[in-house]
Amino acid sequence: MSRSYRKKGEGAVRLDSYRETWLHRTNPSVKLLVMIGVFFVVLFLHNPNVLINLSVGLLLLFFLYTGYPMKYLVLFFLPFFVIFVSTASSMTFFGQGTTTWVRWGLVHITKESFFRGMHLGFRALSFALLGLIFSLTTRPVYLFYSLMQQLKVKPKYAYSFLAGVRLIPMMIEEFQTVQNALKVRGADGGGIVNKMKRYAVPLLSQSIRRAQRIAVAMEAKRFSDAKNRTFYYQIGVSRYDVIFFVWMIGLIGLSYYMATVFPYFPVTDVR
Repeated sequence: MSRSYRKKGEGAVRLDSYRETWLHRTNPSVKLLVMIGVFFVVLFLHNPNVLINLSVGLLLLFFLYTGYPMKYLVLFFLPFFVIFVSTASSMTFFGQGTTTWVRWGLVHITKESFFRGMHLGFRALSFALLGLIFSLTTRPVYLFYSLMQQLKVKPKYAYSFLAGVRLIPMMIEEFQTVQNALKVRGADGGGIVNKMKRYAVPLLSQSIRRAQRIAVAMEAKRFSDAKNRTFYYQIGVSRYDVIFFVWMIGLIGLSYYMATVFPYFPVTDVR
């Protein structure tokens, strides 16, 4: 069943903030299941050579096919790179081991701690890249529609999560509105408790009103948990899903092969 993200009777949905690639056209449910599988592969992988190759492959996928400008990708990636460096360095400098390389005060770098540091660092980097690739190439609306159509998630749960996701930017905007209003009135001072009271009451009341309006709207549109319901977006399976699946399987296989033929370190298990 071929598929592209289209509204019924309309053209394909496109956003101007990024360049749409084949990753954006991949079925969100297929993408989610495959990435969960890769997550567990990385979780039980203890060969640092394979982890390095896998991280490099995911890094290429992130920079080449997420479709965003390079400056934004660097900004997205920078916090996770800091996590990678901090995780690897902390384990390297303060880990346990028997073969000492450097000892200076509290710093004790051993052969074993270095390899464990590389192992944990690249594992964290792989997890971060999987999350970034999925979040940057998947629209929440398509994800929930795909969960209902392909994975048969009940609409009452999917639409509830979707409504919650859509409320997040609204709540941020309302918070900024309250903040600006308090600044104009000169009432943004005081302690933490007073500030929490000033923000909590209007934000809570607005959230209750908005939730009530959403409930009334769903009731007016005769929303129910019926099985044979129609959907505004039709999400199917296409060749891009096969490409994504083959890409990830090939990446894992190639990572193992390169780690065997051209290993970076003379270790295969750092447990």
